[in-house]
Amino acid sequence: MDVPVTEEQIRTLAFYLWENEGSPEGRSQDYWEKARQQLGIDDSLAALDEEADLQTAG
Repeated sequence: MDVPVTEEQIRTLAFYLWENEGSPEGRSQDYWEKARQQLGIDDSLAALDEEADLQTAG
């Protein structure tokens, strides 16, 4: 059974990757995407999450 990845896990890994590469400024989105890829989150899942958020919001 797959355990869902939380936003906190993505954030933590992205921060770790960012620090490990010298903390370059202005690249937060790059590290967020790297973290998502390493955790095995694909864009189709993200699209489903966004669609679900939109449906619950309105």
